[in-house]
Amino acid sequence: MKPSFTALLAALALAVPALSTPVLADDAACQTVRMSDPGWSDITSTNALASTVLDALGYKADVKSLSVPIGYEALKVGDLDVFLGNWMPAQQHFRDDLDKAKAAEVLVRNLEGAKFTLGVPSYVAEAGVKDFKDLAPNADKFDDKIYGIESGAPANQNLQKMIDADDFGLKGWSVVESGEQAMLAQVKRAEKAEDWIVFLAWAPHPMNNAFDITYLTGGDAYFGPNYGGAEVYTLARTGWPAQCPNAATFFRNLTFTVPMENDMMALIAEEDPESAAKGWLKQNAGVLDGWLAGVTTFDGEPGLAAVQKSLGL
Repeated sequence: MKPSFTALLAALALAVPALSTPVLADDAACQTVRMSDPGWSDITSTNALASTVLDALGYKADVKSLSVPIGYEALKVGDLDVFLGNWMPAQQHFRDDLDKAKAAEVLVRNLEGAKFTLGVPSYVAEAGVKDFKDLAPNADKFDDKIYGIESGAPANQNLQKMIDADDFGLKGWSVVESGEQAMLAQVKRAEKAEDWIVFLAWAPHPMNNAFDITYLTGGDAYFGPNYGGAEVYTLARTGWPAQCPNAATFFRNLTFTVPMENDMMALIAEEDPESAAKGWLKQNAGVLDGWLAGVTTFDGEPGLAAVQKSLGL
């Protein structure tokens, strides 16, 4: 027997409250998003922006300070969910390892137009050091040293390969491994005394505003063309995007520009990352429209409105 028209109306009426009740897009395990920071100010900046938005959406960003190799291993074994700092091609070795293990998925290219190679203060370039081949003839002025970043970083390993191969006549030189800030402190001391120094330099980074840097040509074989022209990708552990589609949508939308990151990195040099991120987002609220397209809060409410309310916009 077919149901009466009245019965159908009643059934539809009962269904309306259920349809209006928010439905969780992500399961409970998705509420905490595990991320990593290798101690680079660009990734600290992008992590801070992501964390601020995630918090306003009802998620919690758990950012762990891990070196590059350890961070990639954590992603590989499933101890991390998302990494915003896959610099390519400098980190190709790590990507190859993840791809071989089918351990990660590329969510988005979050930055283009970056560069990463060796740099010198411009007074050193003006004295004749403009290319990698100009280093060896001035070894004594550089004290046979290239200043790198944290121990284990792919860029440091790349430099060591170059030295071991005796390319550019650099056999016997050493890579001074230290953190980003320690390296830049050394550059600052050298510049103040007009001493000679060669170091890893990149953009985006406020170092380009703080120092008058000349990027060296000739390093294409090790850093790639266009002064080590780089693209940065967001990676997720395999399976996480399917498990957490709402959070994954946010990360797929989350892209940056070089000027944007320069500004953020300058801010976090003066204040804590969380305050810097909130301040930057209030001044640049227009980015939220794209970042939050198709994104809800963890509880299924409109994401853009929730973030705007949290920031007092």
